Amino acid sequence: MSELQDRFKAAVEKVRTAPADGPFKPSNDLKLKMYGLFRQASDGDVSGKRPGMLDMINRMKYDAWAKLKGLSKEDAMKQYITEVESVEKKVG
Repeated sequence: MSELQDRFKAAVEKVRTAPADGPFKPSNDLKLKMYGLFRQASDGDVSGKRPGMLDMINRMKYDAWAKLKGLSKEDAMKQYITEVESVEKKVG
């Protein structure tokens, strides 16, 4: 496994284990951005049908991921790591 993949997995673990009642309260926009970056880094370009209007949450997630179409998995990993590090600097 490459160093980038190791750093990405560590960043993902930090996000997954962050306490919900912790000091950082991410906006919905940031959550969607992180979701899109995670999916792009993990799965590549978006696939499947866009969820319908009545499934707003999954539609927003799909759209956040679709915005990143064409971004390489490596670049998505780098951006994800950068976002996590930025939050860490703000929160401490």
